[in-house]
Amino acid sequence: MKIVIFILLLFCFQNMYCQELFVVTDPASNVPANSLGINVMQLLFKEQIKTGYNYHLMPEITFGLNKNLMFRGSAFISNRSNQLYTEGGSFMTKYRFFSSDDLQSHFRMAAYLRYSFNRADIHQEQIEILGHNTGVESGIIATKLIKKLAISSSISFEKAKDNKPNYPFPNTIGNNATNYTLSFGRLMYPPKYTSFKQTNINLMVEFVGQTINENGKSFLDIVPAIQFIFNSQARVDLAYRQQLFSSMIRSAPNGVYFNLYYTFFNLKK
Repeated sequence: MKIVIFILLLFCFQNMYCQELFVVTDPASNVPANSLGINVMQLLFKEQIKTGYNYHLMPEITFGLNKNLMFRGSAFISNRSNQLYTEGGSFMTKYRFFSSDDLQSHFRMAAYLRYSFNRADIHQEQIEILGHNTGVESGIIATKLIKKLAISSSISFEKAKDNKPNYPFPNTIGNNATNYTLSFGRLMYPPKYTSFKQTNINLMVEFVGQTINENGKSFLDIVPAIQFIFNSQARVDLAYRQQLFSSMIRSAPNGVYFNLYYTFFNLKK
């Protein structure tokens, strides 16, 4: 099977720190220092086990303490109970521990740690602490830029716990997993930068997979996306996630992402 891979060009913020911008995965770069990013992430996924669609609203706030350290807080709101219901939230920190920069290239590595709490029912074998499970995740990200080519990949370990107070984690399925991602993208417009106020259009594709460590059950998804950036601050993402294969039970693997992101630069002058 042939898969067309798109490539994302490096996009530079007004303070000249550069950062790759993907839709469903994080690069090794952080948000700029002393800046605040607000993301309204929305997901609409088709249910597999029952009819209908699963809607999630996941607002995020990200703060860049300095060029190497950032913090993020997220909330999880879902309509699984036939009304909007706040299920939980998460806290994440990411530290960039290696950076090798050149004029038209760089290589960066970062480590991150995320803790999530969730009170929703546990309804699938897939472990996903970003919206479904209580648990912890730690991982490493590597991002390489060569001229107009940006590639980012990550590997992480994720462990699920009980969704308190009413939903203990089932002892019939594995509670820990290894996650892996690979992301590419390309700047389609403009062909040449003349102003930071230019609208940018990026195409990208991301691969997201998981293996349950106790039984070897796995899945792999592909996420093609289009991204618009306005005035170097506002961002609109539209992506579709499609399961390529899976050997585990997943309640809603296929669906659409719609993100609205805005960055406030230079909070401390």
